[in-house]
Amino acid sequence: MNRIASISVVAALALLAACGGPTQQEKTEAAVITPADTVATAIKELELPEPYATESVTKRSKIVEWPQAEMPTVPTGFLVTQYAAGLESPRNMYVLPNGDVLVAESNTVPTDTKEAVAAALKLDPSKSLRPTSANRITLLRDEKQDGRPDKRAVFLDSLNQPFGMLLLGGYFYVANTDGVWRYPYAGGQTSIKAKGEKILDLPAGGYNNHWTRNLLASPDGRKIYVSVGSGSNVGENGMKEEKRRANILEINPDGSGERIYAAGLRNPVGMDWAPGTGQLWTAVNERDELGDELVPDYLTSVQDSGFYGWPYSYFGQHVDPRRKGEKPELVKKALVPEVPLGAHTASLGLAFYKNEAFPERYRGGAFIGQHGSWNRTEFSGYKVVFVPFQNGKPTGKPEDFLTGFIANAEKNEVYGRPVGVTVLPNGVLLVADDAGGKIWRIAAQ
Repeated sequence: MNRIASISVVAALALLAACGGPTQQEKTEAAVITPADTVATAIKELELPEPYATESVTKRSKIVEWPQAEMPTVPTGFLVTQYAAGLESPRNMYVLPNGDVLVAESNTVPTDTKEAVAAALKLDPSKSLRPTSANRITLLRDEKQDGRPDKRAVFLDSLNQPFGMLLLGGYFYVANTDGVWRYPYAGGQTSIKAKGEKILDLPAGGYNNHWTRNLLASPDGRKIYVSVGSGSNVGENGMKEEKRRANILEINPDGSGERIYAAGLRNPVGMDWAPGTGQLWTAVNERDELGDELVPDYLTSVQDSGFYGWPYSYFGQHVDPRRKGEKPELVKKALVPEVPLGAHTASLGLAFYKNEAFPERYRGGAFIGQHGSWNRTEFSGYKVVFVPFQNGKPTGKPEDFLTGFIANAEKNEVYGRPVGVTVLPNGVLLVADDAGGKIWRIAAQ
């Protein structure tokens, strides 16, 4: 790349990330409003610095190809292989009863002229922003049961940034960015041609990848839970723009009966039920621009009618200085998440391990896909972590499980960005890497 092109890239990305930083007076006031603190969580004491203890930094990753014969790293006793490649931003996965794997291929698209130019010129090296989105769901079938799918088909297309998928009561549900649709489904079919029905409108799009909408059925199949991320970083566009956002919604299978199940969850993408408890948990992608160590993403149980702070506070009653003095009644009741996952890790995927193929210590625990940071001096995330559970409760700190995605931190180079995680009926773990266009397969040896 020549010098002029390099300058253009830097300038364009700077424009995309541009924001007015705090003044020295604002920093001083923030330290008074929200001083450094130690928070007791379910697994450890969490040290929270005061806001703006470090500068807000933009450090975007550059995707590079894996060297031949090299792949991610897993703990001793596991084997990682490539399950599928050549996919176009595989963001999320869903496993049908017969073992077929459905892959939602979709990504962030330009929302204004500035982004459209950057996308057209491929100026986002992290591959988060692209000119168009595949907007389809692809079916992968492993007919030979040899760990590599030998059949690939377009299951459903002409969608609008699909993410969440669900099979319930003879219908296949899809959560597009702007609504939930359902289609008649018969077991074993490799594509859906029937006309769909939109059962729920949703606010479309969102700040920095918050366009994803996930789906999860209740254990008894009577309710569906829909995750909707915020439309902004910290409500800077006004809270009127955040109606029905930063929430987990509850609906009936026909789309009726909508209510807010839990609120104040900035971007609650991953959802799952803890084994044996009937308790809903979610992985939440927290806010930006308060410094390297604020605010940690987290894994939390989701209490019915619970409020988790966004945008007014974080990790309980720690006031965000950008929203000081607002909604003290909500701040007072903000819940403390159980498991901090590190600041700016972009923790988005979640799957509890409900099989017995992995060693006993992994059974009942949670796997979390961390898409990786852009707002931190040193990269964080870019891996899958495991949180041990016992009797439906976390018992230890997050530990690395699938790593090796950071190729050269000094050059900002990474091989991929893990996001969706799911478990096959045989106990194999699958990890979707949207930037690398791959799905990784992890099995116990």
